[in-house]
Amino acid sequence: MSTASLSPTTGHVSVSRPNVVAVGTIVWLGSEVMFFAGLFAIYFTLRASSPELWAEQTAKLNFPYALTNTLILVASSFTAQFGVFAAERLQSRRTSWNPSRWGMIEWFYLSYALGAIFVAGQVYEYAKLVSEGVMFNGDAYGTAFYITTGFHGLHVTGGLIAFLLVIGRAYSVKHFGHKEATSSIVVSYYWHFVDVVWIALFLVIYVLK
Repeated sequence: MSTASLSPTTGHVSVSRPNVVAVGTIVWLGSEVMFFAGLFAIYFTLRASSPELWAEQTAKLNFPYALTNTLILVASSFTAQFGVFAAERLQSRRTSWNPSRWGMIEWFYLSYALGAIFVAGQVYEYAKLVSEGVMFNGDAYGTAFYITTGFHGLHVTGGLIAFLLVIGRAYSVKHFGHKEATSSIVVSYYWHFVDVVWIALFLVIYVLK
């Protein structure tokens, strides 16, 4: 939605239009919502057809471990938002070691580290489940579990790459301006999205056993 305001210097009405990149990202995320909705539909369909299998296999899940990994990913969403606040101030780098004076780069580095820990934790969980007989092609539960969590893991990995690209862009420009800030905001939209999707997956897979 565009807004109109009166310019104090010219006296003419100026129109503030929505950022095309931000709007395009939101539209694209809408399509991603439909994609994950399809994955949830597959999961619930298979679960409804094999309730005994689900009861047996979900008993192998390590809830405290998954909860810890989830909290790490949720924390990364907060650090990413702090990076956005710094980007909106057009502050790319820290002015001191005090976190309150960190720039976008430092907060995004921290977000990247937390996201990488989450992905590594997910890989470790896969290894443990495989050792306990939960295989991708073993039964319907294994297929549903690895497809839903695996596609999410790929999206998180894409977000990690996006963090590095935005950080690299901030290093490459002489002056951190509105274009760079917009890139940071767009990446945060995507990161918040994958966080919300994982919370939904966590509730469905680990809580609603």
